[in-house]
Amino acid sequence: MVLFLIGFVLWLLIGASLFLFGWGVWKKSEKALFMGGLAILLPSVIFIGAEGWMKLVAFLPLVFFGLAYYIQKQRY
Repeated sequence: MVLFLIGFVLWLLIGASLFLFGWGVWKKSEKALFMGGLAILLPSVIFIGAEGWMKLVAFLPLVFFGLAYYIQKQRY
């Protein structure tokens, strides 16, 4: 049962991050992109231990944070 809850939380975080990424790009909101980056941070840390191409998932938070920074610099 515990494994089910852990998987549910991880998939919930992945779904929330994808939703916030879409929302942040659509509305050009750096706060939504930053929150999406925070939401995908835990699942990406878990994928650091993977082999091969799956390690590239660890760079997703950097993409989110980089876009948030870019949008913030464009605004101000």
